[in-house]
Amino acid sequence: MPAEKSVIAFHAGELDSDTLLKLYRAILKPRLIEDKMLSQLRLGKISKWFSSYGQEAISVGVALAMEQDEYILPMHRNLGIFTGRGLPLEKLFAQFQGKEGGFTRGRDRSFHFGTQEHRLVGMISHLGPQLGIADGIALAAKLRGAPRATVVFSGDGGASEGDFHEALNVAAVWDLPVIFGIENNAWGLSTPSNEQFRCEKFIDKAMGYGIPQEDALQVDGNNILDVYNTVRKVAADLRKRPRPALLEFMTFRIRGHEEASGTKYYPPGLIEQWEKRDPVVNYERWLLEAGLLTESDVLEIHNELKQEINRELKKAFDQPAVEPDTARELGDVYRPFADAPVAPAGGSAEKRLIDAISDGLRESMRRHASLVLMGQDIAEYGGVFKVTEGMVAEFGKERVRNTPLCESAIIGAALGLSISGMKAMVEMQFADFVTCGFNQIVNNLAKLHYRWNEHADVVVRMPTGAGVAAGPFHSQSNEAWFFHVPGLKIAYPAFPADAKGLLCRAFEDPNPVLFFEHKALYRSITGPVPEGYYSLPFGVANLLRAGSHCTIVTYGLGVHWAIACLDKRTDISADLIDLRTLSPLDMDTVYRSAQKTGRVLVLHEDTMTGGIGAEIAARISDACFAALDAPVMRCASLDTTVPFAAELERVFLANHRLEETLNRLLAY
Repeated sequence: MPAEKSVIAFHAGELDSDTLLKLYRAILKPRLIEDKMLSQLRLGKISKWFSSYGQEAISVGVALAMEQDEYILPMHRNLGIFTGRGLPLEKLFAQFQGKEGGFTRGRDRSFHFGTQEHRLVGMISHLGPQLGIADGIALAAKLRGAPRATVVFSGDGGASEGDFHEALNVAAVWDLPVIFGIENNAWGLSTPSNEQFRCEKFIDKAMGYGIPQEDALQVDGNNILDVYNTVRKVAADLRKRPRPALLEFMTFRIRGHEEASGTKYYPPGLIEQWEKRDPVVNYERWLLEAGLLTESDVLEIHNELKQEINRELKKAFDQPAVEPDTARELGDVYRPFADAPVAPAGGSAEKRLIDAISDGLRESMRRHASLVLMGQDIAEYGGVFKVTEGMVAEFGKERVRNTPLCESAIIGAALGLSISGMKAMVEMQFADFVTCGFNQIVNNLAKLHYRWNEHADVVVRMPTGAGVAAGPFHSQSNEAWFFHVPGLKIAYPAFPADAKGLLCRAFEDPNPVLFFEHKALYRSITGPVPEGYYSLPFGVANLLRAGSHCTIVTYGLGVHWAIACLDKRTDISADLIDLRTLSPLDMDTVYRSAQKTGRVLVLHEDTMTGGIGAEIAARISDACFAALDAPVMRCASLDTTVPFAAELERVFLANHRLEETLNRLLAY
């Protein structure tokens, strides 16, 4: 019986036989691995599997078309990217099993990891944040003048996310050499394309971003030669003339979204129709037809790869299970960082808080040549608060960058710069707007080091707080949203000298830092600020006043409220502690004071319920209960939205209740 012929039209073009056979081995390997993993899933030896059956040509074609030192940001169905980049199979299989020897040491599953060695940046489950990261990686290459392209993947369903729009828009505006690869397999889990989007082709969207037709291509995603040749050509062009390209890979997901979801929602006959266009089977048939393979070659290669897979899988199975070590788990939340703070070296000058912050930015830009500032209107305009005014003249628009209004993509781009070995700052125009980039902060920046040992050298500056009659969306104190998230550091200075020193320290630190700056203090307070570069350590509170009646623990604007109250109430002798940073917290200073005075008030501008004061109060009660003469009390703003009218805002703010709360504490 004659062998079946390929139903896919392959064209070798200028590719030699060695390359064609290399592609065959490369596309066969993930298919055989998947066969093995499906059997392991049925045996209960792995917990979950996202199948790439029928989509291997895309991953393998892309992996082999790109240069080895170019970054690829894959997704669930891109096993061929990982094997195509030559990841050790034992380590990859250990990852699937949650073993110590995996890339995340049991802390994350399947393909949720990255590896700098292989220039891969793994996805998270939220389908979209990786697109902005690709922008940042491409921006780093462009700033360095390196001829490098970056590839990032999205599924057709994931491309409905706002991150898709934001990342393409930024890449187009900044002419970033990113290939946005859309794996159009026609289904988002069980939802068909006609319930996801109404455009006929994804490449039709390109024109909306100013991406010309020649840079928006539809590719047969089941034809490995089409994928390989197209990506090679596009990447080569982007290296010469940086700009984004949109490639839509047409394919089909033969199996379920993941194995537990099944495929009952597919219309009858659809799977069988696409099985005829199997990318692995058809490429093998074409090579046999062309005389580049024989049946004995096929058998030999299959056996060789299966032996390798079985051998490496056994090694992974033989690895011990992860041994829980609480100290190590806690120690890996942040990237270790032992550099000593830099002491002031010169004299000092009287400065406003805003001037001190601007000074800290300038000094940090001079000290760190790879630091890039990004934010809305921060270039020539200098930002809405004028913190970056004049910086374009000194550092140029490449390093002081206006951004489109897309917080998620820009925070993602900042992370991409960090992954590429640079430093980044993102200015939120107002802290309230950080909600639009919340996912990037709490799920990417915060978790990256713990998950796969990659740091996030990113500072997000947050003009925050009320007291300026700005209403519900320009006045929120939202530090507590992030205080709960392991992996983030939080600074909240109350004085100009602290603001400059802590900001410089934030840029020294390779961990993500949220830097809160109270808008009402920008131009209302002054103080002596050391000249030149210096930095202050995180996690060291400042005892501003010493007393015996009680302890007041606060930060930010609360510090100035407390000072004013104590100046008025000269009959109250109090320890006044300015925390300065909220993560890490200096609880030792708080405990010493609480044990001395026996009465503690925790004051903050944020609303009462779920505020940082609750955590501090609970810790004091746990550690100092025997020394307390009264319950730890909290003074906070009302549990309402921040109101606009000055009269309403005055009653809303914690300061309205501060003196009365102190009286209750002292009278207990």
